[in-house]
Amino acid sequence: MTSATGTDSAPPDAADQPRAVDPPDQPSYLADGHSLRSWLGTRDHKRIAILYAIAITLFFFIGGMAAALIRFELATPQGDLVTAETYNKLFTAHGVIMVWLFLIPSIPQVLGNFLVPLMIGARDLAFPRLNLASWYTYIAGGIFTLGALLLGGVDTGWTFYTPFSSMFSNSNVVMALLGILILGFSSIMSGLNIIVTVHTMRAPGMSWFRMPLFIWANYATSIILVLATPVLAMTLLLVGIERVFQVGIFDPALGGDPLLFQHLFWFYSHPAVYIMVLPAMGVASEIIPCFARRPVFGYRFMTYAILGIAVIGFLVWGHHMFVSGQSVYAGMVFSLLSFLVAIPSAIKVFNWTATLYKGSITFHAPMLYALGFVGLFTIGGLTGLFLAALALDVHLSDTYFVVAHFHYIMVGGSVMAYLGGIHFWWPKITGRMYSEAWGRVAALLIFFGFNLTFFPQYLLGYGGMPRRYHSYPPEFQVLNVLSSAGASLLAVGYLLPLIYLTWSLFKGKRAAADPWRATGLEWQTDSPPPTHNFAEQPIVTRGPYAYTPTP
Repeated sequence: MTSATGTDSAPPDAADQPRAVDPPDQPSYLADGHSLRSWLGTRDHKRIAILYAIAITLFFFIGGMAAALIRFELATPQGDLVTAETYNKLFTAHGVIMVWLFLIPSIPQVLGNFLVPLMIGARDLAFPRLNLASWYTYIAGGIFTLGALLLGGVDTGWTFYTPFSSMFSNSNVVMALLGILILGFSSIMSGLNIIVTVHTMRAPGMSWFRMPLFIWANYATSIILVLATPVLAMTLLLVGIERVFQVGIFDPALGGDPLLFQHLFWFYSHPAVYIMVLPAMGVASEIIPCFARRPVFGYRFMTYAILGIAVIGFLVWGHHMFVSGQSVYAGMVFSLLSFLVAIPSAIKVFNWTATLYKGSITFHAPMLYALGFVGLFTIGGLTGLFLAALALDVHLSDTYFVVAHFHYIMVGGSVMAYLGGIHFWWPKITGRMYSEAWGRVAALLIFFGFNLTFFPQYLLGYGGMPRRYHSYPPEFQVLNVLSSAGASLLAVGYLLPLIYLTWSLFKGKRAAADPWRATGLEWQTDSPPPTHNFAEQPIVTRGPYAYTPTP
């Protein structure tokens, strides 16, 4: 069953009615070959998304195990579980895996890969072979990176600050750098594919301002990926050259400049924050109107806010360097720009809230995740303003306050949104429904576990506890025990979806084409979709989010 009328195929009242399960006109992409070769050689964007999902889930739990060991160690003030050297390798492994192997590819390369063609009415991405090559490149980079972390480890932290990483560390720095370098090529290939697809393969009638906000978010993210990732690649290459050939680039003893590394690294890594959070904003922008039965408030302002975040995000890297010795005047400029980037972020939070106003809200599992994302992202964003203030940052720099802020944005924001997106589009991806009750339990458990884990870390940081230490003064123990207890709840919360979603693959009720009564183009085809997505070319005649409140 495929509608040829796109998002405008049915009037709002009709769109509010669940669609029945129609007999599929053609086999689904899941039934289009069951051999290993049919999966590993596929060029179908939906299957490649599944391959990504399996890989990043594996890496997520490996990174999570490193985090669990860190929290076990910090349950007592003494360093009694692992040595300081092992602790350094644990937090490096956790950071490297979570940032480059999970957070950056999670939404763009899983949900983006699966949904971008479906949401714009295309049969596939513009370059299917490049898409598959991107996955193989990602796997190769993952193997290198994981190999470096497991075969002796790396002790530099995920930031690889020089000259420690380039001259003094005795761990597997070069192998880890090589792995991340390879991962960067995977990101660039995916970003390029999405940019070209959005420009050239939109269905007839889908103008720029008829695109769903999820598409805008992935488009802006792809631009950041293509522009910023080469800077990271060049920087890591220079670190490797200095380390291997003793060429003075960042080491002052050899005539280099360590601040140059920080400028180059953060020029990529601050926009990387938006690589992780912009797609999350796109997910929330799809879920909230659906379960509030209201059009997105201020659609055009939302698109401008997405583009504004992407552009301004390139101008604020220096706020990571307030205590590095950079010019005070430069610090003032970066502080001002960091406050400026809060404006489009605040517009988005305001518009999500306004979308809920007078809505017919239902609290299904995806909605709980989306609301959790908005709340946690808001807390993370507001505390980011504290760190953007020059004087306050001097007190809070390199403390647990920074750890808490970072995790509220990256884990509280991006992971909540990723899980919300997985729950929202799970019926479309698999053709199966999951246990709604367990979905709600997991969402609430993750929300409370997350806050119990990371809110005490704000207090620890304000009290002066530095990050990256494996022992600490006894007066910090109560808050650390609370944080470790929260991490235990969080771990259970993350395991639950793995269990009930896997169970749903075999025992779950068959999903309708549009079980949430959503209005996007992806819901106009079967669940799961056929190999070529649509039986007929969809035609779009109006914008997205044609919801009306339930009387």
